[in-house]
Amino acid sequence: MATNSTYTVSGMTCGSCASKVTDHVEQIDGVTDVAVDTSTGSLMVTTDAPVTDDAVHTAIK
Repeated sequence: MATNSTYTVSGMTCGSCASKVTDHVEQIDGVTDVAVDTSTGSLMVTTDAPVTDDAVHTAIK
């Protein structure tokens, strides 16, 4: 069963930032989809296995 989690990422304002964040978060085991909205600074992560918030935060940094 897929799970969606939404995060707020401050400072993510351009396509380059969004691309880098997407690339890093997609590498986390269990992540099946990543959607970024730079206008709101939001990141939606879809997973099919448990993924911790810490794993997402580490990937973003």
